[in-house]
Amino acid sequence: MKKPNIKIEVTKEDTGYSANALIKDNFIATEAEAFEALKTNVLEALNLAFEDKGFTYTINEIKFEYDLESFFDFYKVINAKALSERIGMNQSLLAQYIKGIKKPSASQTKRILQGVQQIGRELSEVHFLL
Repeated sequence: MKKPNIKIEVTKEDTGYSANALIKDNFIATEAEAFEALKTNVLEALNLAFEDKGFTYTINEIKFEYDLESFFDFYKVINAKALSERIGMNQSLLAQYIKGIKKPSASQTKRILQGVQQIGRELSEVHFLL
């Protein structure tokens, strides 16, 4: 058996975060108050689930997928107002998506994701004067 690729869904809950995935008939689920603790729990659960196959995972091998609320809660450094201006979305609407008051359509989610990814690409190309 080839070592499976891992994609974990992360959701913001009232008391922290939850994470789950269905991988080769293995249902993996865990929760934690903080995202760093959640990552540790996910890694432990994965390694326990695949221990009998001889697979060991590192955190870099795990792809995390977020709902909007958990993403913006974890990455507080991203300014929602500035993002809304950049992607041409009403600030109030984006705030409602982030708070979970409204659920964005697939096209709106894609629009938000593309804006975040564009910022990431721009930041990865930044150089400071030394």
